[in-house]
Amino acid sequence: MKKLLILALMSAGVSACVSTSDDVVVSPKIDTSNDRVKSKLVLPYKQLGVVIPKNSSQTKNNLTVGCETVDRDYTDYDAYKEYLAPLGIKKIRLQGGWAKTEKVKGVYNFAWLDHIVNDAISRGITPWVQTSYGNQIYNGGGTPFLKGGMPCTKEGKDAWNRWVEAIAKRYAGKVEWEMWNEPDINRKTPKMETVDINVRTTNIILKHDPKAKIAGLSLASTKPGNFEIYVKAMAELGMLDKFTWLTYHGYEYRPEASYVNIDKMREILAKYSKKVLLRQGENGAPSKGYMGGALAHNPWTEYSQAKWDLRRMLGDWGRGIETSVFSISDMNYFNNAQGFAGVDQIKIKNVKGLLGTDDKNRVIKIKMAYYAVQNLVSVFELLDNQQGKLVISKEYPEQIEAFGYIDNETRTPAFTIWFGDNTPSNLILTIPVDVELKGGAKIKEPVWVDILSGKVCEIPASAISRSGNTLKIKGLHLYDSPVLITDKSVVDFRK
Repeated sequence: MKKLLILALMSAGVSACVSTSDDVVVSPKIDTSNDRVKSKLVLPYKQLGVVIPKNSSQTKNNLTVGCETVDRDYTDYDAYKEYLAPLGIKKIRLQGGWAKTEKVKGVYNFAWLDHIVNDAISRGITPWVQTSYGNQIYNGGGTPFLKGGMPCTKEGKDAWNRWVEAIAKRYAGKVEWEMWNEPDINRKTPKMETVDINVRTTNIILKHDPKAKIAGLSLASTKPGNFEIYVKAMAELGMLDKFTWLTYHGYEYRPEASYVNIDKMREILAKYSKKVLLRQGENGAPSKGYMGGALAHNPWTEYSQAKWDLRRMLGDWGRGIETSVFSISDMNYFNNAQGFAGVDQIKIKNVKGLLGTDDKNRVIKIKMAYYAVQNLVSVFELLDNQQGKLVISKEYPEQIEAFGYIDNETRTPAFTIWFGDNTPSNLILTIPVDVELKGGAKIKEPVWVDILSGKVCEIPASAISRSGNTLKIKGLHLYDSPVLITDKSVVDFRK
């Protein structure tokens, strides 16, 4: 087959702030133009327009965007809050911040968290609150930091129980819940201690919030053997079915590499419960390489970050897994404004944000990944009935990731397709591939939607044929970022 290779380096940056001095920063406005994503992708298709972004009040989805680390002032909710609703995602994830709330023993000041919870709800967004981390004012109370250790003494555990009771009472019926973040990242933490804190915390929350949706474990890794130890122990205690989800993270340079272990974890969970779901609770890629944190050792750019985020979210969703993107803004792990004793394991800027920040947590840039996720949310409702992973090309059966859907409202087929055999690149590379989309024959006017840039293009009639229930497309252009194939009539786009 003839192949067309289009190579282009990605231009740097998509928008920047206006800065008048070190103390005055005007945050960038969201670009609403048709050219808001400066992709140099060139195609032999006629462009019809770009997808229309949707506000969270206009969408229906179970997607989550991370708002983590505000409990340690590594980010500033007020700096990025105006960017949440235009993203269209319906849930945010954050830490409850015991150490930020209880600075004097027995005195809880929830003002900072009340502000976030109430503001998010006013924007049509549900807060998903982790009870972690620890509190150093108690002997053996743990620390406020990742990998810092959970409460380990009677004094610390009793104080933790009182903290959970206080936060559960305050936000019952308002938020969803998650347990201690990444307990397995500290290898000194015994697995049964993780089980214990999950059990105790869940029982306290359910006492005050009986209808609560709770996510257990929040594991950093996706090791099936370790996962089964936790699951089996909670099942034997009669606790497993009290959770709505069990969550994991599992960072991989090639996002598709995660699913070998995740598939095994789903099989394990199914042995012990027919009710509890496995879901991805935190994942994202940096926009710059070698900055610290997960996936740091790679020459990332905003372009490859956007590709990675889309591939992980759609790889999850195509397998029927609820998914998240981490995080809304860059995180200054060196900025311990609270003055907690000790330091976090990451000591520099974590640049996995959809928004760029300066060292004072102010938003100074809207990254390409923000607009890419915004585009994904815009078309996400078309992907509400998974038909499973597809083999659509005889020439590239192992390299291509493809998933089929049928929109529940219009019964229109839709397909997401990309090359997933390598870590997302910083180049543009499209290859025309002959594909067969089973169940796609009902698509009358096929369009090609680049989810990264939002471009909606017409697929030439000369490339299209139908056989039974199958839509055949000759020379469909694919690359290492997801594209959507569906009917023109169901895509909301502007010319």
